[in-house]
Amino acid sequence: MRMSVEDPLTLAIAPPKDETPQEKDTREQAEIEARRISESIDEQIRQERAALKKKKSVKVLLLGQSESGKSATLKNFQLQHARREWAEERAAWRAVIYLNLVRNIVRVLDILGREVSLAEGEKRPGSTAIEYLSDSDDESTSRGIVYHFSDKHRFMQRRLGPLRSIQSDLENKLGPESQEVRSTVSVSATPFDSPGFQLLPKRPSRDFGINSTNGWKSALEKLRPSMMSSSRPQRRSNSDHNEITDVLVACKETMLELWQDPVVQQVLSHRKTNIEDSPGFFLNDIDRIVSYDYEPSDNDIVRARLRTVGVQEHKVVMDDGNGKEWLLYDVGGTRSSRVAWASYFDDVDAIIFLCPISCFDERLREDRRINRLEDSYLLWKSVCSSRILAKTEIILFLNKCDLLHNKIKRGMCIKDHIPSYGSRKNDTITVMRYFQQHFREISKQYSPEPRPFFIHFTSVIDTKATAATLSVVEESILRTHLRNADLL
Repeated sequence: MRMSVEDPLTLAIAPPKDETPQEKDTREQAEIEARRISESIDEQIRQERAALKKKKSVKVLLLGQSESGKSATLKNFQLQHARREWAEERAAWRAVIYLNLVRNIVRVLDILGREVSLAEGEKRPGSTAIEYLSDSDDESTSRGIVYHFSDKHRFMQRRLGPLRSIQSDLENKLGPESQEVRSTVSVSATPFDSPGFQLLPKRPSRDFGINSTNGWKSALEKLRPSMMSSSRPQRRSNSDHNEITDVLVACKETMLELWQDPVVQQVLSHRKTNIEDSPGFFLNDIDRIVSYDYEPSDNDIVRARLRTVGVQEHKVVMDDGNGKEWLLYDVGGTRSSRVAWASYFDDVDAIIFLCPISCFDERLREDRRINRLEDSYLLWKSVCSSRILAKTEIILFLNKCDLLHNKIKRGMCIKDHIPSYGSRKNDTITVMRYFQQHFREISKQYSPEPRPFFIHFTSVIDTKATAATLSVVEESILRTHLRNADLL
């Protein structure tokens, strides 16, 4: 006997056996309407997806003074969303990290050399005069302090002398991005909003992986084909990598001795130099990174310092944003570089503004008369008051909270540098809240129209914490972008 097997779905949607002609007509009309609604929804989804693809990329501008953490923030974006490019550039960062380390050592040698010369000039093992001015104290002196130098200190100076040539070689290979600005002609903190200012044309970017123009990405590109391509070089090859690594390995023990020497630490302490607070500090990592097998870690790369020259454009495709393309602009933060900022204000979806709140006692490299925190206040005021940016989402990163905490732990009093701080408690949380309120008031007072105040306390060299922060920030920016495109 043959059995007929019916599809359960067919049975479920089959019309009733006792359906009347009127019921049949009603059912068919309902089915037609249901198909029309379903097709309409499908078409709407298709159009939204097409519009999202056609819509211009999400544009984010990173603003802030030099050494505020813009490039480190950009590296965190790349670390999260452009792993292939990140891996391709990893080896090239080794040269940058070595340059940072050599600069750390040369800076210590310069300070030590001045003190030793003064001591020898007075024909006694000590010095009562100061010539060097630290980043944090214009009139720092150590009068009456005696440093007990020995032949060991003179030996370390001679033994580490070749590092100056290494510094020059690396700077020549990396180009202008490796040169730190020491001083420039004094210009306005905000040249882009000065009377008579004219917009500069945007420069087109070169098309390679993550795009860039005239910045540290360009510097890395010079190294990728040659210098740091091998993780374990042959000791006697003619490559620059071998020569530089050979010299560093030969000087490794002396570098460790210099940094750990009690007299050297005494000099640095009395000078209030605080090299450990500087960008690109690697003196605590000598034993780990001076090695033929060294490969930069993610944290090493984020911490590495290479100055941004001009404006860099970086293209990133977010995996969790419908494949949406993001354009991130990292701009040079020195006063002379800021004239180019306004050219990128138009049609930008969001600005991430970085202020290093640990710099309340520091001065600009390019103009030693200007307090860095006051410079950030002026920048923030100008950005908030810009009518071009009136409807742009602005997200504030109060950065380098870790360094702020370290300074307060060392006994620094905020009110000594910021009289308006008054009698508030001198602890990290109170200081952070004070800065937060000050930036909030500037935004409220100078914004052309009311805008939400988005703020994050950050230490962008902490990759794990920054990843969590960027996840929140990216979602907010993407929603703003879609809203502006009338897709929300």
